[in-house]
Amino acid sequence: MRVMPSRDVVVVEAWAGGSHRAWLEGWRRHSRHRITPLTLPGRAWRWRMRGGAVTLAEALADHVARHGRPDLVVATDMVDVAALAGLARRALGPTPVVTLLHENQLTYPVAGRADPEPEFAWVTWRNLVAADRVWVNSAHQRHELLAALPAFLAAVPDHDHLGMLAGVAERLEVLHLGVELADVPEAARRRSADGGRPLVLVNQRWDADKDPAAALRAVARCVERGLDVEVAVTGETDSAHRAAVTEALARLGDRVVVRGHLDRGDYVEVLGRADVVVSAARHEYFGIAVVEAVAAGAVPVLPAGLAHDEIIPARHHGWVLYGPGELTARLAATLADLARVRTALADLAGEVRRRFGWPTRVVDHDARVDAVVEAVGCGARAGPGGHEGGGGDAAMSAEVR
Repeated sequence: MRVMPSRDVVVVEAWAGGSHRAWLEGWRRHSRHRITPLTLPGRAWRWRMRGGAVTLAEALADHVARHGRPDLVVATDMVDVAALAGLARRALGPTPVVTLLHENQLTYPVAGRADPEPEFAWVTWRNLVAADRVWVNSAHQRHELLAALPAFLAAVPDHDHLGMLAGVAERLEVLHLGVELADVPEAARRRSADGGRPLVLVNQRWDADKDPAAALRAVARCVERGLDVEVAVTGETDSAHRAAVTEALARLGDRVVVRGHLDRGDYVEVLGRADVVVSAARHEYFGIAVVEAVAAGAVPVLPAGLAHDEIIPARHHGWVLYGPGELTARLAATLADLARVRTALADLAGEVRRRFGWPTRVVDHDARVDAVVEAVGCGARAGPGGHEGGGGDAAMSAEVR
């Protein structure tokens, strides 16, 4: 049996918050590789995309001086990878660089805008061109991005880069993320199974692209139809969409038994009690919150046409996914016949847990590292000061201030 090596991987993250941080910490915790994070705090995303590469290139050069060249650099989508690689070129030498797309700025919706912000959309394009490989977190995002690029690239005065598209598409690989599920309870007996009121969970951040207010309005309409439920609404609340969520919550009154951002322990406890998880997201490239809730045994009610189509096995789409204008009807049908729906989806929690928990996903993550290093890597690593030889064994985690 071939013994797979442990590689030195530096992950450069300009926005270490929310799902970005969760993914990075999870991979680092489970990987057989030595993962060193170089990060900036998760705030001021526009400034991160404009200036983060300068700060992080300095940190990367310092890391190489101390520990030697890594086998691979993985930079996430809010890093200007072309700038990072250029600024750190003397330190990195031939070290391969991968871009990981949690999202992209060409097709990611921006509140108040019909079109992407050109400055940041061009950062996304340069990242696709500059990276040796591009890992994208869903086939949905890959398809959406490749569909949008031709018109975007054609709308320039000259030298439209369209000839580069085929090469970019070849390097753009789907890598589903891992989700930390070790502390998430497996399908427990819900109160609704004993005649209690079902608990409906809305667990995404309070932003317009996730639209939790629409999900809560659908719950309120179900209540007005005579369906008796309680509601838990979690997620990060610092958003311009907060007023709409607050208004929708008021309509539900004392049926709201959990409200606001929770620490991990309290959040996991709510996951273990939720009967139904509902999303009205307008945009979803992966959906960690949905994976967590489904793995805990909640019956999902989710919009079709997003990454949910990949997360939920095709045989369950008819029970779970709804089309435009169908949210309230699907949610009401689920709540009215919850025992039957739960029986039909009896294997869903276990399958989602197996497919997206870190014990499974880390195997793919780690294998992708090996594949890139073997295909385009620099061979022998350069030690501190640029001399060939082994780097330091000590892992360094740095949050750049």
